[in-house]
Amino acid sequence: MSKVADVIDKAKAEGRAALVGYLPAGYPSVEESIDAAIALARNGADVIEIGIPYSDPVMDGSVIQAATTQALASGFHVARVFDVVRAVTEATADLGTAVLVMTYWNPVMRMGVDEFARRLAEAGGAGLITPDLIPDEAHEWIEVSDKYGLDRVFLVAPSTTPERMAMTVAATRGFTYAVSLMGVTGARTAVDSAAREVVESARAAGAERVCVGLGVSNAEHVREIGAYADGVIVGTAIVSALREGGPDAVGNLAAELRSGLARTAPAGT
Repeated sequence: MSKVADVIDKAKAEGRAALVGYLPAGYPSVEESIDAAIALARNGADVIEIGIPYSDPVMDGSVIQAATTQALASGFHVARVFDVVRAVTEATADLGTAVLVMTYWNPVMRMGVDEFARRLAEAGGAGLITPDLIPDEAHEWIEVSDKYGLDRVFLVAPSTTPERMAMTVAATRGFTYAVSLMGVTGARTAVDSAAREVVESARAAGAERVCVGLGVSNAEHVREIGAYADGVIVGTAIVSALREGGPDAVGNLAAELRSGLARTAPAGT
């Protein structure tokens, strides 16, 4: 069973794509990151990604890098992510929101894969998004995620070969994360045309649920992607809203983004 898959399927049954929102834990404070995540859920996000601040975020753009650097400078420790996840899941239990943790793999290894997974499951987390972990090096994570019933979300990109696409889709549970742009993250003024091709490739490889991230910043992007993907992932724009206006601004942006969700089922479903 997959909580994330259930949430995405529920959105699909309502004739729309799911809205997935990212926020870094501990930014600008632990309490405000919790409040912002709750505001996301209360204003239309179906899945919340809680990012673990990392000292060398090679795949993150400048906005997220600055936020995570501030969180670390304020004393954020990896173990506190479980407090954030627990607070968000408890506050949004009536909504059925799925809460994932997004993290580079090193913090998980340092804590111990089993220990991390156990604590995440106990906090109510649905699973992990691991951008720098590939399936053929994820044997321990696959075993432990099965043990604790956690989703494991791997990434695919325009450069992913058909062979690796098939391997990644087979190892994934929850949804396949389609990166629509090569390089670091960050909101763009237009969504890269490669997004649709990545989704089609993932579906051809057997993916039942594909969500698109990187570059989404407004309702128009959400509408465009929601017409063919099962979920739309927004990160940098949400972090910018939190920086500029606090949790209330995050809620306002979530409501705006939700307004762009497709009213008909995504193509290929």
